[in-house]
Amino acid sequence: MKRSVLFVAITMAITSGAQAQTLSSKQQYTIDTKNASTRYADDKKLCAEEATSAARMQCLRDAKTEYNNALAAAKATSSKAVTVSTKQLDSCVGCGKVIAVNVNDKEGEGSALGVIAGGVAGAILGNQVGNGSGRDLATIAGAAGGAYAGRKIEQKAKSSKVWEVTVQYDNGEKNTFSFDHDPGLNNGDRVKNSGSSIIRH
Repeated sequence: MKRSVLFVAITMAITSGAQAQTLSSKQQYTIDTKNASTRYADDKKLCAEEATSAARMQCLRDAKTEYNNALAAAKATSSKAVTVSTKQLDSCVGCGKVIAVNVNDKEGEGSALGVIAGGVAGAILGNQVGNGSGRDLATIAGAAGGAYAGRKIEQKAKSSKVWEVTVQYDNGEKNTFSFDHDPGLNNGDRVKNSGSSIIRH
């Protein structure tokens, strides 16, 4: 009886080890429990051949214990496989989760053209105010004010939108990435590093 149980257990372990490389944890669990049930049924048949009722009862108790142990081992192996799979996901290097997406206006850069055009327009307007030295002062003030206004108008005309995506990595670090277009990412999305930017994971 014990030799038979040991032989079946060794055969089951070898089979499980060979199949574990290609099967999912759920498939492996199904096979292991099926093997345990088959072995239990075989053991009960062997127990029926024992000479005395006491020996048969003891044999059945031993068979039941072996069956329960096999089920527990199958369940433990399945749980361990799921844990390893989860850890592999969590240990992804450069992976994280989006925790904020903000859209901001980026002010354009003013050029000399805007300053000059504004200054000329301001000087012309200032020159039309007052006369003598007052006119000169108004011309200068108009040119300065016009240059500033011209620069601001050009900056506004060249403004654009910027998407800023903040990522919290699995190791706890944070980083913010800027895009000149909508990256299509939302809070909670899984992402990973790709060069100097990020992509959906």
